[in-house]
Amino acid sequence: MKEKQRLEDTKELTLKFEFNPKDGIDNPALSLAEDSDTEDAGKPRFYLLTKGDGESFGFCLREEVGYKGHIIRQLACGGMAQRRGLQDGDRILEVNGEYVDNMEHFRVAQKIKASGNQVAVAVLDGNAYEVAKALDKNLAELLPGHTRPRLCHVVKDKSGFGFRASAPEGVKGTFRLSVTSNGPADKAGVPSDSWLLELNGASVRNYTYALLTRKLKQSGSKVTLLVIDAKSEEFYRLQGVRVIAAMADAATLPFKARKLHMVKGPDGYGFLLKEERGSSGRMGQFLCEMDTGLPADRAGMRDGDRLLAVNGEGVEGLCHQEVVDMIRASGNQVTLLVIDPDGDKFYSLMGLSPLLFCEDGHPSSGTHMASGCHPSMPQRNGTPIGTPRLCHLDMGPEGYGFQLQTITDKPGVFITQVARGSVGKGAGLKEGDVVIEVNGSNVEQESYKEVLGRIEESSQQLTLLGVEQEVLRSYREMGLAITAVVPEG
Repeated sequence: MKEKQRLEDTKELTLKFEFNPKDGIDNPALSLAEDSDTEDAGKPRFYLLTKGDGESFGFCLREEVGYKGHIIRQLACGGMAQRRGLQDGDRILEVNGEYVDNMEHFRVAQKIKASGNQVAVAVLDGNAYEVAKALDKNLAELLPGHTRPRLCHVVKDKSGFGFRASAPEGVKGTFRLSVTSNGPADKAGVPSDSWLLELNGASVRNYTYALLTRKLKQSGSKVTLLVIDAKSEEFYRLQGVRVIAAMADAATLPFKARKLHMVKGPDGYGFLLKEERGSSGRMGQFLCEMDTGLPADRAGMRDGDRLLAVNGEGVEGLCHQEVVDMIRASGNQVTLLVIDPDGDKFYSLMGLSPLLFCEDGHPSSGTHMASGCHPSMPQRNGTPIGTPRLCHLDMGPEGYGFQLQTITDKPGVFITQVARGSVGKGAGLKEGDVVIEVNGSNVEQESYKEVLGRIEESSQQLTLLGVEQEVLRSYREMGLAITAVVPEG
């Protein structure tokens, strides 16, 4: 498509960060890069984002054709992400202290969603990211060396918990732990000389020594500690990021999610799925009535297991029928991620999702992730039906290199005449694609003239979400929405 008119050069204005007293000390003011040409633009920035129930973090996470990395887009004006200082085009390098640049896109989105109402991220300016990739730099080396906090579950023996806490006289919330060698705390993974941050899911920042002692006695025979070493505590403090349990290494916790892979037999999988309230009071999907000798029983399913994910896609917040449909859509085999009642109770009391600490929750080999698509590829009878494509175009000398077409009196606009060697061809556009979004706005019900107007308003850059007509029909028959935006919680 040729450029219709020349637009006057405009200077892009970037919203400057303003201190919000409601955000308090979590506000990482020292890490904000207000201008992309400053010396800090090439350094990672660290943020702790907090939201309320039913709210979002104020950004969308995208994977785009022709662009590398997990890209921050569509920052909500005045939203949490914008107030903290995230910028359009930033790439996420870390989620909750875990390096994710080489991780599959759907897993990054899942980790953010599983974080609940708080998530810690490290990001890099988009231009700096592209330069680093072009120079084949290891982006992990840009991140300062620091150890993740540790979440430890300690069970008391005859000698006690196996640690002692010390604190400066008259100072609240500052507790250093000394650990007895080979004692319960040592075996649970508590490092000696570490700082105590949380006790049984509650912050100790306002605890006196006397209150901490009382809380430990009230814990009975078990206690869960969030701890961090002195060097890492200083690192996060200087970044203005408060350490939370979602950032922790939980390798020593005794409660683990289990991955069950099943191939359907003549009598089915051999289990029932029911919806009921779990330990947290929230509705969930639970497994029961396993038939002896059938696939569910052979895979190790236990009565009362809570279902966390189907083929790597989390089910929290979905209704019963939606989960049933996900399992049926898998065809003759399915992979379920589950946790037993004790583990479910533990994570509920801690206010955490087990998916935060699951390293084996990715889809089975029957599903995979494509650029700009859903966290797991929709299937019919076990066969992937295809995905939409998100294409980012920078206008060239001959425009974008494609034309639009429509059918009279019917909604829907199609891509035609994609020129060989054009910007559109390089971005992944295909002739016959139905245009679903223009620059993040859904246009399925808009006329040819309205869609054309949106494209012309784009000036020098354009983002299109397109999908093949057969794939679109399949999505609609299955009741699925077409979108390339992965929810971030």
